[in-house]
Amino acid sequence: MQSSFLPVLDALPARKSPLMEKFSSLLEVKTPSQLEAMAREARGITRRNFGRTMRMFAPLYVSNECVNNCSYCGFSRDNASIMRVTLTVEQVVKEAQHLVAQGFRNILLVAGEHPKFVSDGYLEQCIRAIRDFVPTVGIEVGPMEAPEYEQMVKAGCEGLVVYQETYDRELYAEMHTAGPKKDFEWRIACPERGYAGGFRRIGIGALFGLSDWRLEALRLAAHLEHLYKHCWKASFTVAFPRLRPAAGGFQPRTGFPDWALVQTLCAFRMIFPEVGIVLSTREPAPLRDSLATLGVTVMSAGSHTEPGGYTGAGNDDLHLTVKGRRVDVQEKAESAKAEGQFGIADERSPAEVAAMLQKQGLDAVWKDWDPAILNEGALAA
Repeated sequence: MQSSFLPVLDALPARKSPLMEKFSSLLEVKTPSQLEAMAREARGITRRNFGRTMRMFAPLYVSNECVNNCSYCGFSRDNASIMRVTLTVEQVVKEAQHLVAQGFRNILLVAGEHPKFVSDGYLEQCIRAIRDFVPTVGIEVGPMEAPEYEQMVKAGCEGLVVYQETYDRELYAEMHTAGPKKDFEWRIACPERGYAGGFRRIGIGALFGLSDWRLEALRLAAHLEHLYKHCWKASFTVAFPRLRPAAGGFQPRTGFPDWALVQTLCAFRMIFPEVGIVLSTREPAPLRDSLATLGVTVMSAGSHTEPGGYTGAGNDDLHLTVKGRRVDVQEKAESAKAEGQFGIADERSPAEVAAMLQKQGLDAVWKDWDPAILNEGALAA
């Protein structure tokens, strides 16, 4: 399936819709007073549309095995010296129970892309194993066909997250040198396949630090505009994560300073008043505190980006993977653990982040969905 967004993408930035013309103007160079005015407007729009709520979620990494070579990612296949593991379903349950004990009711299952380790119904089993005590389950895994996504939805999954990483075709080819992820067009059509498969929440984003930030933001915004038009029954979130240190030592190719992040966030809020804006623990605590009242509506807290990071589950099965094959390690240090996808900047606990939000007059929302809502609706009808 080829995304119908591709002609729009390829015409940018020369040809833009009226909405994208307005968005582009918001990304032009601003004076400090102009940026402050944008921030005030973004804050007001957020309060009108979302009140003082902040949806909380936690990523749960189930596997760091991967067949892709992505220059910037700690899970990259060429990082042959890192410890890897795929959690058993029972271990996934243990990690999820730990997160639920901390208050989370919204969990995102994350995995590298490896058909040998994350296959044969594994993800559906994980979803079914936690769906009775985790009302909101999402996935951020390798792209699939629409019928496969339908199986995830039937298992109890409602959210799909897929970041294009970069919308620059040439740079994308340079960054992704092996594996299924090399296919730019296959990946960019993923949100539409997810929508066809029945997902009602879809998250997109770009990894900032690879390409020119203004062009990347424009392309991401155009993609969001397209999805609103063609997948209108779904709700959307958008994210602009910045490159963080990861195994392999990759350094950002371009700058994306704090003021540019603020300007990008405000521009998205002003053009897309109802989109959810996600801010992860990639960003340092002081910046997260400042951005919380500006336009962000979804936050993670206390995150780990390695499988078993919350409870130590899977540490007894740590191994290397060389050229796609498992290699057992005879002697491992007691402190050995699976490699994380990237470094965490905000290491505060969920309770500490919730307390910060409360001080700023915001309410941390741990649960905003329950399957019983549908059952009650059916009975009322």
